[in-house]
Amino acid sequence: MQLSHDEAKLLSGFILSEYERERPTTVRVLEAVPAGQENYSPDPRSMGALKLAWHIAATEWFLFEGAIQGALCKPGLQMPDSIHGIPDVVAWYNAHLPAQIDKAKSLSGEALSRLVDFHGKAKIPAYAILQQMLKHSIHHRGQLSAYLRPMGGKVPSIYGPSGDSE
Repeated sequence: MQLSHDEAKLLSGFILSEYERERPTTVRVLEAVPAGQENYSPDPRSMGALKLAWHIAATEWFLFEGAIQGALCKPGLQMPDSIHGIPDVVAWYNAHLPAQIDKAKSLSGEALSRLVDFHGKAKIPAYAILQQMLKHSIHHRGQLSAYLRPMGGKVPSIYGPSGDSE
């Protein structure tokens, strides 16, 4: 079902509000990765903690950019050489994502309704790219939070107290 331009703008406003509520939690989870555990992975098929943290941050930027530009850029963002640890990912995330949020908020209903090629698999409206970005982040944030205790870290409060929070 295709939404009207006004409906797309309204729904995007809700999605972006949800994203802004989730973002501090994502930062808390990223910051909870213990120093020296950047390469930790629970299984050889799983990404290491640093790579997963970068994947969360970079994919948010990438999907925001796709919604903003009306096309997903190829390839996605590669991890800059300046990123050596989780604090670097958090600094990059905090430096680069606010501008993307502001740009997405300023999109018109028409821009949010336009169809974007999603990896050659489907054409979906830009507002759905924003929704996918939110789901993707929450999913991988959950994955990273499951790494924390085996790494010797503590799981921060996500949707309520954790067994590690006071």
